[in-house]
Amino acid sequence: MKVMIAYDGSRNAKLALAQTVDLFRCNAPTLVLVGVAENPRDASDANEDLFQQEYEALKAALQEGVDFATREGFDVDWILAEGDPRKMLLRATQKHQPNVLVIARHSNKPDGGIIAQSLSYFVDELDYMTFGSVSSFLARRVECPLLILPSP
Repeated sequence: MKVMIAYDGSRNAKLALAQTVDLFRCNAPTLVLVGVAENPRDASDANEDLFQQEYEALKAALQEGVDFATREGFDVDWILAEGDPRKMLLRATQKHQPNVLVIARHSNKPDGGIIAQSLSYFVDELDYMTFGSVSSFLARRVECPLLILPSP
């Protein structure tokens, strides 16, 4: 069995990795962590430096994830892609054909007040309508089962 996990080192990605380890431990799958560094929108030297910093940070985060899963007794591989995260994750599933793709749902927790909740809801809806989200893109296109883990 092969379980692919979208992993960027964020709090939600770390929680998703830990949940995946717990959920699939009895199946002893190979885990494949996939990180995607987004290319800069223009080719200025400043953006190239920022991209390199992001790339190195993501590479380090992937290594931390691999180390964690290895300590938990899993065989682990990792992929570091460059480009649009939605398209790169889709391409990774097509190339490596996992039995399941695991992603963490993005969240920006409001502070609990009604105004903050309303504003957060509005921003989430606007983001979805304007840009879409990685999970909704993959849910419509990925050819393997997709497990979207909520953030606590």
